[in-house]
Amino acid sequence: MPDDPRTAMLTTDRLVLRPQREADAEVFRQLWTERDERVPSHRRLSADGRPTVAEIAEGIRQDRAPEQPGLLTVVLRDTDEVIGYCGVVFDGDGERPELAFELLQAAHNRGYATEAGRIVIGWARDHGYPLLWATVWEWNLASRRVLTKLEFVDTGVVTKESPHGRSLLMMRDVPA
Repeated sequence: MPDDPRTAMLTTDRLVLRPQREADAEVFRQLWTERDERVPSHRRLSADGRPTVAEIAEGIRQDRAPEQPGLLTVVLRDTDEVIGYCGVVFDGDGERPELAFELLQAAHNRGYATEAGRIVIGWARDHGYPLLWATVWEWNLASRRVLTKLEFVDTGVVTKESPHGRSLLMMRDVPA
C-alpha cells in the first residue's frame, strides 16, 4: 500500500473516521458494557471489570500491525463525539481483510454504521483490496442488515458454532 494506513482520515457529511487515540478508550470500554449477553465471554467485561479503560488505552498505544489499516474511531462531525469504530482488520493468518464495526447503542438506527462502512469500503478499493469479508453472529440482525446494505452476501460458510450461536461469513467484491 502506498501510504501508512494508520494515518487514514476519512470523512463523510456526518462522520469523521480517524486513527484511534488513547482518549477513545472510555467510549470503547462503554462498548464492552453494551454488548449483547450472547457475545462470547472473551468479548464482554469479565467479572472483575476487565478490560479497564487503562488496558484499552494501552492496547491503542501498542502498534501491533502498522502495515494494516486497523480500526478507525468513528466521530460525529458536528459535535466531535466518539460513537464507535469501523475499519479493516485481518483474520488470524493475516490473509483475509475483514470489515469490522461497532457503535454505541445511542448511535444505532441512524445509518452511521452503513455510512462508516461505505467510506471504509471506498478506502479499501483505493488501496487495492479486491474483496472484503465480514463475520457476524447469525442472531445479530442489525449488523446483518448493515452488511446487506453494504452489498455483502452470505457465503453459506459458518466460521464457528458455539453456545453463543453461529458466526456467518459474508463477503463483497471491491471493484477497482
